[in-house]
Amino acid sequence: MEINKLLSFSLCLVLILGVAHSFDYNEKELETEEGLQGMYDRWRDHHKVAEKSPERFNVFKSNLQLVHNHNRMNKPYKLELNKYASMTKHEFVSTYGDSKIGHYAALQGIRKPNFTMPCPTPQPTPPPPPPDKCDLPKRIDWREHNAVTSVKNQGPCGSCFAFAAIGAIEGINAIRTGQLVDLSAQQILDCDTTERTKHCSGGLVCGVFKFVIEHGGIATEASYPYKAMKETCDTSKFGHHAVTLDGHEYLPVNDEYAIMKALTQQPVVFAMDPYGEGFFLYKEGIYTGPCGMGLDHAMLLVGYDEDPDGTKYWILKNSWGEGWGEKGYGRILRKANPDGTGLCNMYAQTDIPHKSPDTRNVEL
Repeated sequence: MEINKLLSFSLCLVLILGVAHSFDYNEKELETEEGLQGMYDRWRDHHKVAEKSPERFNVFKSNLQLVHNHNRMNKPYKLELNKYASMTKHEFVSTYGDSKIGHYAALQGIRKPNFTMPCPTPQPTPPPPPPDKCDLPKRIDWREHNAVTSVKNQGPCGSCFAFAAIGAIEGINAIRTGQLVDLSAQQILDCDTTERTKHCSGGLVCGVFKFVIEHGGIATEASYPYKAMKETCDTSKFGHHAVTLDGHEYLPVNDEYAIMKALTQQPVVFAMDPYGEGFFLYKEGIYTGPCGMGLDHAMLLVGYDEDPDGTKYWILKNSWGEGWGEKGYGRILRKANPDGTGLCNMYAQTDIPHKSPDTRNVEL
């Protein structure tokens, strides 16, 4: 909690002031302490970071060394001194990337075979037999089909699970109705009082889908805007929801093909380990790790593709603002390990919401 208090002011400034262009530096600035101090001041001005202290300067220098050394190597992705460069990896993940998804899922036991799941939903109509794998399209990007809303910034709140789930709902709604509508993550933080949601301390993606089903829908972002903190639930929004669901589905564990198949139909929520080397300083390219096997951060898969040299990758939408990565998006290596796990354990928990073409929304 002290970390959140320490960093809330600067992070909220980022929420208010928006996106800055990439910060560049001259290698000569690395040669002296004066040059480094000048770079730090330029970086603070560039990203509108108000806080300044010897401790933050030390962290900045440590991250500078990581970025500089990494970018000199021949790796398929680059790092940068983005707006988070004065935070340690621990501080960043604790503030931005720790929804404790794996922790809550383990307590609930929601992925155990033949176990009564705590987030039950009506079962969808059984799908047709899967086509041959070569029948899947070579690429898909739901941004090109008007099924992905703008990148959001969760701020100093562990609400990535809500943004990822809401993004999936926005996607299937757009696919089913032809209307792309920004929906409310704040309503989840304020109004779900079950054990599925711990508000800014994280929660379960299936809990978001269950909340929407139980309450007959989810409000729009315009009618229930995001505050990056838990507030009192606005119960007047119940009964006046914009988008409804029929149910949700857990995709098979560690099954890359099942994820690809689902992704040809709609955006897919996944969880991963965000502690990978420099992941919070990611700038561009195909992220290849290394990273661990925790399940702490949820994001939205919006497509897959491969680059000209044949390297296959997923396209992800994050909730760390447009100043992270490729304007808020990232690419991550699409490759299954021998045991079926994906990079950063990203195949362990994947979810999709269900919405029938016949299920009508309630207009506000």
